[in-house]
Amino acid sequence: MIWTVTLDRNQQPTKEQIRQIEEAAKKEIVYDEDSPELTPAMEKAFRLAAKNRNTYRKANIS
Repeated sequence: MIWTVTLDRNQQPTKEQIRQIEEAAKKEIVYDEDSPELTPAMEKAFRLAAKNRNTYRKANIS
C-alpha cells in the first residue's frame, strides 16, 4: 500500500506520520513480477531518467 501526504513548505510531519515512516523503514522489501528487483543496468537508467527529469524541472521553474 502506498500513502501520499502533501506538506506545505513550513509544515512539519505529525508524530504519527513519523512513526509510520519509521515502521515502514524496518520492513523488508518484497519483490514480485509487478515490481522486480532492478538490475545494475536498470538502476543506472532509472537514475539517469530522474536526473534528466530534475534538470528539466529546474529549467522550467526559472
